[in-house]
Amino acid sequence: MPVTAKFSEKFYARLGHDVAEELVDWFNKVDTTYHTDLVRLNELNFARFEAKLDQRVAELRTEFHREFSRLETKLDQRFAETKADVARLEERMNQRFETILQQQRTAIADLRAELIKWMFLFWVGTLGTLIALLKLWG
Repeated sequence: MPVTAKFSEKFYARLGHDVAEELVDWFNKVDTTYHTDLVRLNELNFARFEAKLDQRVAELRTEFHREFSRLETKLDQRFAETKADVARLEERMNQRFETILQQQRTAIADLRAELIKWMFLFWVGTLGTLIALLKLWG
């Protein structure tokens, strides 16, 4: 945007219109040059800023991926440890179940033997009583 400098009539009278117009043109050229240089400098600074920003974002992404991979490795390790713990617990529970099952089988077998013994004694007693009664009546 060119500078629209307006000088007083004394200025124009003292320097003359041609010189004053030439001075205004010179100010406008200087302003345009500074404006163009400022725009170019801002574009260069923005380009440098954008390049640094892109570099920092790339570094952050790399660091994020590295940390994510490290955490993923830790999680995989913890899952493997937990899986091994569950397997050991399952094995212990199976062993305990087998022990309890064997104890129950032994208890049932002992009870069966005890019942057979008592049944035998009952039938022997009943048979003895029956034979005694038959001898008494017969």
